[in-house]
Amino acid sequence: MSIRHGTMTRRAVAAALAAAALTVSLTACGGDDKGSGGPEGSESTSAPPGKKENKPSDGNTVPDTTKTLATISGSNGFQFTIHSAARDDGGFLTVSGAVKNTSSKRQFPPIQWNGEESQVKRTGRSFAGMTLVDKVGKKRYYVLRDTDGFPLTTTGLNGIDAGQSVDFFAQFPSPPNETNKVDLQIPLMPSATIEIS
Repeated sequence: MSIRHGTMTRRAVAAALAAAALTVSLTACGGDDKGSGGPEGSESTSAPPGKKENKPSDGNTVPDTTKTLATISGSNGFQFTIHSAARDDGGFLTVSGAVKNTSSKRQFPPIQWNGEESQVKRTGRSFAGMTLVDKVGKKRYYVLRDTDGFPLTTTGLNGIDAGQSVDFFAQFPSPPNETNKVDLQIPLMPSATIEIS
């Protein structure tokens, strides 16, 4: 009889604890009456209707399109417009612009743009294969990597529709201050000389 009494006691305590937990959780989740069932009280991380979400990898990389340093057209249907090559605090050089699909069909960025390193291949399509060449200083500069090996450039590129443009950036070590021009090299594309601001 004592075993049965102990089992019943444990069940009663467990039921009381469950009821208390349910009461606390309902109290914590409750809100004012305005939020119940109406769109005013609901929260969402998605963008409002008619607006696209900003991709976190893009950051503040929208180029200033008032100036064009170079236009690079390739036989693969892509055209790069370079808008700026600016030195940043800390010894960095950020190249930004837009790449446009000039063909009549959807195109996918070539894998050669990713670069050859195994570390950058895990980021998917990117511009990690870009390089800058300082002919005067006889040096080649590669896209910088963060501490996890990810390239400091636009990543996650998908297919680009016919006529569509996509903004991009790529960050490099800054050449010496006396260097004011470098050659931008993009795999499968002609190189172009750009001026550093």
